[in-house]
Amino acid sequence: MILRGRVVATILLCASLAPAFAQSNRKHIVLEPSAERSAAPWSDAVLDGDTLYLSGYIGVDPKTLKPPASAKDEARLALDDLKHTVESTGMTMDDLVKVEVFGTDLSLFGDFNSVYRTYFRNGYPARIFIGCNNLLLGAHFEVTGVAIRHRK
Repeated sequence: MILRGRVVATILLCASLAPAFAQSNRKHIVLEPSAERSAAPWSDAVLDGDTLYLSGYIGVDPKTLKPPASAKDEARLALDDLKHTVESTGMTMDDLVKVEVFGTDLSLFGDFNSVYRTYFRNGYPARIFIGCNNLLLGAHFEVTGVAIRHRK
């Protein structure tokens, strides 16, 4: 009987919150709308209220679609793209609260960090660096994150 009461209470709570979710201020951000890019099944980021959810960014040359020879240059390209998206919403890299990095070669951890630390002025967001086998287009790094607009 107690379980049934909890289920009913949960259903009522969800029903009462449904209008708030339906009226969400969610905005899908696509920074380079081209015919090819608009066909992609994702957005560069989604801004929901003051929270920005960033897709994965890899550091490849936009002309060749290949990563540069230097791991540091590749990290810089990925982080510059992520920064561009963050700044397009009026936020800064210091608004990031969580960052996830996927890396195909853990020996490049130091190279990534030497570039990464230059993007922040007021401390670092929480971060995880995950080793993985392969990334799209032969990239060594993919970076994603969550930023929250801090109202003054």
